[in-house]
Amino acid sequence: MAKSKIMVPQAKEAMNQFKYEAAQEVGVTLKQGYNGDLTSAQAGSVGGQMVKKMIRSYEQNKAGNLQ
Repeated sequence: MAKSKIMVPQAKEAMNQFKYEAAQEVGVTLKQGYNGDLTSAQAGSVGGQMVKKMIRSYEQNKAGNLQ
């Protein structure tokens, strides 16, 4: 499996924190380091929550720029 590449290396820690926040919001406990023991449903719920939050943020920022 290919590992995703973070385009801005300085953002790595922020993205990691974002992942942990999203996991907490959907009730998934992540460990530091390897989390390969998560079910597909758990991993998908974390990723889905991250996407929802990113879309919501984009929409709010875009709406703010239209004013």
